[in-house]
Amino acid sequence: MAPAIYAKLLRMTVETATLAALLAYGLSALFWVLRQRTGLHGGIPQALAAVALVAHGCVQFLYWRENDGPDLHFFAALSWVALAMAAITALLTARRQLSALGVLVYPIAALSLLANAAWGVHRPNLLDWRLELHAGFALLAYAALSIATLLAVLYWLQDRALRRRHLQSWLGALPPLVQTEHLLFKTLGGTWLLMSLTLVSGVLFVQDMLAQNLWHKTVLTALSWLALSVLLIGRVRYGWRGRRAVHWTLGAATLLALAFFGSKFVLELLLQKN
Repeated sequence: MAPAIYAKLLRMTVETATLAALLAYGLSALFWVLRQRTGLHGGIPQALAAVALVAHGCVQFLYWRENDGPDLHFFAALSWVALAMAAITALLTARRQLSALGVLVYPIAALSLLANAAWGVHRPNLLDWRLELHAGFALLAYAALSIATLLAVLYWLQDRALRRRHLQSWLGALPPLVQTEHLLFKTLGGTWLLMSLTLVSGVLFVQDMLAQNLWHKTVLTALSWLALSVLLIGRVRYGWRGRRAVHWTLGAATLLALAFFGSKFVLELLLQKN
């Protein structure tokens, strides 16, 4: 097949898969809302989410093929994180009364995919397998902490509504408060493990983690990991929960956001350094 024809077919496939993912994400979120309001049960939201995940994954893989390497620039990394967030959400909502998470995450995934299609650089990052592994751990850690942050906010809103006896209809989109809390800390534990793997792989595989373009990312990631460690130790030893857990989660998420996307935004979009 001629290179020009192959490139055109690849581009058409990317565009088709992108449209399919956007449509499936949007419909899945819509059906979660309808399911909550009508009380109907069924697997339509989950099926649509599965279609969206497959299409989104195909888009990322095809970009990889098109560029002959992984694209981890700002919008591409954002799309990878959103894909991981959507996958985690699909797993969490498979057996739980947690439609609120799908309503929040799937539109975020759709917007991230659309942003990558519209403004992505689509140039490969020349990395060996060790740095790709390190980057994979980092993206998964950020996705997991993003899910934990959304769960923390939902947990806080749920706790406040129950304390004030404001039994609003959206509470039905969440499991009982104790289960939400348990799920939050379970997600935080997984996040801590992924962040630990990120830091360890960085020490082992990145030649100079304190280089000019990396020192702030290293320090902020370490501080985020430390904040999560304090929270989890406080949970085990002192039973931390409620607002304290929410505040520490938001603090850790803010530090990691500054470490990863904050630095990428400044370097790639403002300073135009890849």
